[in-house]
Amino acid sequence: MAWTTACTRATERGSGSRRRASVPLSDALGRVLDADVHSLVDLPPFDTSAMDGWAVRGGGPWTIVGDHHAGDTPRALDDGEALRISTGAVAPPHSSVLRSENGTENEGSVFTASGSPDFGSDIRRRGEEVRTGERILSGNQLLTPPAIGLAAAAGLDVLEVIPLPRVAVLILGDEFAQSGSPVGGHVRDALAPQLPGWIEAMGAQLCSLHHVPDSLDATRQALSDAEADVVITTGGTAGGPADHMRAAVESSLGRWLVDGVAVRPGHPMKLATLSGDRSLVALPGNPLAAVSALVTLAWPLLDALAGRTIRRPVSRPLATRAEASPSAHRLVPGQIIEGVVHLTTRPGPAMLSGIATADILAIVPPGEHPAADSMVEVLPLPWGSGLIV
Repeated sequence: MAWTTACTRATERGSGSRRRASVPLSDALGRVLDADVHSLVDLPPFDTSAMDGWAVRGGGPWTIVGDHHAGDTPRALDDGEALRISTGAVAPPHSSVLRSENGTENEGSVFTASGSPDFGSDIRRRGEEVRTGERILSGNQLLTPPAIGLAAAAGLDVLEVIPLPRVAVLILGDEFAQSGSPVGGHVRDALAPQLPGWIEAMGAQLCSLHHVPDSLDATRQALSDAEADVVITTGGTAGGPADHMRAAVESSLGRWLVDGVAVRPGHPMKLATLSGDRSLVALPGNPLAAVSALVTLAWPLLDALAGRTIRRPVSRPLATRAEASPSAHRLVPGQIIEGVVHLTTRPGPAMLSGIATADILAIVPPGEHPAADSMVEVLPLPWGSGLIV
């Protein structure tokens, strides 16, 4: 399958299997709204003083009859009376607000040199920002801290959202050492330590991570037991004697959506459906190939599941000539330095040193080798700081 088609297939799968949930405001940050939000109250809910000073009625000077603070019970004034008032307090009916810097007190009265203020000055009128029933937030909007604050001000305690996807990770293989320097034909597991960070950076929630022995029964059972929206596995995607992913999925009545992609590295990557409307993203075992599969299949799938806007590549000039494949896209780690793409010299599927310092993946299409200064599409990595889109 072409690389662009695989990305689209992952997006379509995520869009078609979203969940919905009602969550309190404290759990809403970073979620996407599933429905429009309408205010339950007027904003402001009453006429309110916009300044510290005095609430006055009629012409001055005014006799001070008390103090009035935010949260106090509203009270009325007669002509010629004034209240010391604080910002946010209910403005008395038919009053104006004289700013503290524009008035002076003397023997229980307040004076102003500029005469009576205009009626209604420095008062925020009830509903001048929002009316009861007015839409304040739109469905499919990302909930930022200010958006949650607006919902609270409008009287909401719970919002209808698309929850963050839950992800289970299965590390397949008997050859991995989990700590120290590997010996005796083992290799250090380089994927288990980094996948939780990838999952968090891609806006999902890791709910479990398990190591699974190299056997068909163990692989099948692990897939069955994984309770998550998305199951991400590592290894077992090729056709070797210890690669059980295909048989495990097919024996469990899973359905392939992507069965190999024309991309280097990572072409054995796979996307499938599992029972319970779960999705499977099967990463190759080589570290950089696994990253390629994460970006191609997992990232758009998770974005779509969460209702977020799918990330799009942007074009930047190459510092040097890039190597192209005759029949497949290449994803090459690199950095943006002063607006120019510098590609790693270590792009092999088992190599991590190039991606470890990268802030983008360059997308080199099949065909002719792009020359220096030509434009190439790049996909910013979640932590990239050298790219201004």
